[in-house]
This record gives sequence, structure tokens and C-alpha cells, in this order.
Amino acid sequence: MKHSAEYERFTALGDQVLSVPHSVIKERVEEHRRQAALNPNRRGPKPKRKATPPAASDHGANGL
Repeated sequence: MKHSAEYERFTALGDQVLSVPHSVIKERVEEHRRQAALNPNRRGPKPKRKATPPAASDHGANGL
């Protein structure tokens, strides 16, 4: 059965999209999230940051 040119292009595009491994897609999504988190004017809830241990100089004059 002969399909239209539009159908052939659509199925070729679908085959291209489905040929990308899931790991590659996940990495692209994570990279986009990292870039979006750097935007200071971002709306909505902000992602939680990892806590950093305090530096030795932050303990004050008594050295505790």
C-alpha cells in the first residue's frame, strides 16, 4: 500500500526520535534542569541545595 509523502516523513521522524537511547534523553533533561536552576529570575519553587560543611575559620575566636 502506498502512503502519502507526509505520512512517510512523519514515520521517518518518529523512527529517529525512538532511536535515541533513554539514557541520552535523561542526560539532556538533567543538563537542561541544571541550566534552568542557574537562572536567578526563575519562577516557582527553587530546587533544594546540598548543605556544605562549615569551614574551619567559621568557628569563631575560641577555635571550637
